[in-house]
Amino acid sequence: MFLNNLVKNNKKKIRVGRGIGSGKGKTSSRGHKGQKSRSGVSIKSFEGGQMPLYRRLPKRGFKTINRNNIAILNLSKIQNIVDKKNITNILDLKILKEKKLVGKKFSKLKILGSGELKKNLEITAHFASKQALAKIEKAGGKLSLIKK
Repeated sequence: MFLNNLVKNNKKKIRVGRGIGSGKGKTSSRGHKGQKSRSGVSIKSFEGGQMPLYRRLPKRGFKTINRNNIAILNLSKIQNIVDKKNITNILDLKILKEKKLVGKKFSKLKILGSGELKKNLEITAHFASKQALAKIEKAGGKLSLIKK
């Protein structure tokens, strides 16, 4: 350890506007007059009359406020869940949340028909595709839809 390596961390904060004798009085290092010398002024995005960056860039996309968060599961994913986790014959959103297979933010469940299902399951969902319904019934399972 050398003296030139030491870092000073007890530096006092300079209080501006406390008289001319303090060295930071009168204009408080703000210069004379003008918009920037006044309090309560923010011209952060002002670029000297040039079109600001936030107005030059294109605006795209839209996030709806009352969007339904729907968890989407394919039959292939459900088959993987059945193979890996010891899930009983009943499958719904509550069970998926408890096993942490689906996030907490989802309020509805949708079943899609991509993939195959080998085990007969009793699935409760809010939405389902016709393909998914046919494949679940073909495997000997049952799909009940919740109407809300």
